[in-house]
Amino acid sequence: MRGDAPGLLLAALGVAAALGVHAAVPAVPKLTAAVVLGMAAAHLPGLRPVVRGIARPGLSTAGKRLMRIGIVLLGLKLSLDDVLGLGWATVAMVLAVVAATFAGTLWLGRRLGLPGDQPLLVATGYSICGASAIGAVSQAAGSEEEDVAASVALVTLCGTLAIAVLPLLQQPLGLGEVEFGRWVGASVHDVGQVVATAQTGGAGALREAVLVKLMRVVLLAPLVAGVAVVVRRNLRVARAGAGVGAAGGAGAAGGAAGESVKTGSRPPIVPLFVAGFLAMIVLRTTGVLPERALGLAGDTQELLLAAALFGLGSAVHLPTMARTGGRIALLGLGSWVVVAGVSYAGVLITT
Repeated sequence: MRGDAPGLLLAALGVAAALGVHAAVPAVPKLTAAVVLGMAAAHLPGLRPVVRGIARPGLSTAGKRLMRIGIVLLGLKLSLDDVLGLGWATVAMVLAVVAATFAGTLWLGRRLGLPGDQPLLVATGYSICGASAIGAVSQAAGSEEEDVAASVALVTLCGTLAIAVLPLLQQPLGLGEVEFGRWVGASVHDVGQVVATAQTGGAGALREAVLVKLMRVVLLAPLVAGVAVVVRRNLRVARAGAGVGAAGGAGAAGGAAGESVKTGSRPPIVPLFVAGFLAMIVLRTTGVLPERALGLAGDTQELLLAAALFGLGSAVHLPTMARTGGRIALLGLGSWVVVAGVSYAGVLITT
């Protein structure tokens, strides 16, 4: 913990700065500001050596451990009663939007040849809940920090652009309050970005947007569990391949394969933080927690996620991103078209 102290302190200062930005410009969500400030800290000449040196362990801890705690607390924003109150047609629409966005983005990312887990992480962020979902799936998949940071940066940028673009389309598309709110909730990534976008359509739009958005967040748990199952299977296959290689006398190849899986741990089918997330949903549904406690948990969750996103933002290396900038930008645009188009069609069908 002592080695983490400089980085955690820097993350705390970054959160304070993000809160200041949000207070000065309320249209900028706290979490968006935290990511941008983290990226800025990583590239400012005075801070860059600190971020890459003494503060790196603590910033990495913020991006991983604080992210997990924040995701657990996110469950307290959800109630099964609220989700079921949307009606089965809306639930089916949300399921279709998430499935189409995830599958389409993953396919396009792989066709574009994006490195590492970037296709998986961007697909997750667009289809579920932005940076929070990317953090959750990256924990289950054991993704590289650089892949996580690049994916968070892209999803944050596109979600921020939605705040400006979607309200301009409400009237041309002929959407009333309810329809606009559901469209925003089904197509915008981060919860804060959903609130910032939907409030332009009125109180009714905001309520519908938040309910639909939280329905998407519920799907985070099965998605993370599915990724964990795939990771377990791949580890099993890799270990079996390493064993066959060694038995067949391919010493060098077998040794390399064995080394590649030796350090990989066997992830649980349902990671602990996902189990905690589900437990918090059940706890919220019981109604035993007072509003004051829920409010405190919500504030804490935002601060933890802001610290985590500052840590992830600080891992963004713009020269590296520039090498795949065209491809990742194309993926972001393509995924945006898919999620906005499918959700718009779904809203028209179900309302």
